[in-house]
Amino acid sequence: MSKIAVPVTLCIALSGALALPAYSAQLDISVEVPKLNVAEYHRPYVAIWLEGADQKVAANLSVWYQHRDSAEGHGTKWLPDLRQWWRKSGRTLQVPVDGVTGPTKPVGTHALSFTDKQPQLKELAPGEYTLVVEAVREVGGRELLKIPFAWPAQGGQQTKQAQGNSELGAVAVIVKP
Repeated sequence: MSKIAVPVTLCIALSGALALPAYSAQLDISVEVPKLNVAEYHRPYVAIWLEGADQKVAANLSVWYQHRDSAEGHGTKWLPDLRQWWRKSGRTLQVPVDGVTGPTKPVGTHALSFTDKQPQLKELAPGEYTLVVEAVREVGGRELLKIPFAWPAQGGQQTKQAQGNSELGAVAVIVKP
């Protein structure tokens, strides 16, 4: 083999490695808003966030609340009813928050997906976290679910789930490396 062949072969091999797609860690969440058989139904306010091992908010992922004004006022008036989220993070936020806040959701399963390139997860250090989902409904109840997981996933996809009893149905988190 000539002296020139080695660098050419090495360059070709490296150029192929650079052409590989860049993969990023991904966090997929599904939240079920259950159908309730009640006389007066209101869509729930829902807050979805991540807590670190210190139980402090690491990232706000989504907050669903009433955006329109009504006879009772604007929906932000009722955000403090999401007690845990409000105490830990909500009171310091200036809502609406682009990419985080949105309108309440109807009955059904709702999917959220985030990558480590998005603002919510961009600064998230590797470690142990807890997905927290809190729901509260006018003339209804309150429910809080917590699902621990590791970020990013090590050695393959991890799936964790929890089942609500009243205001939330099935909640799942899938972490992909």
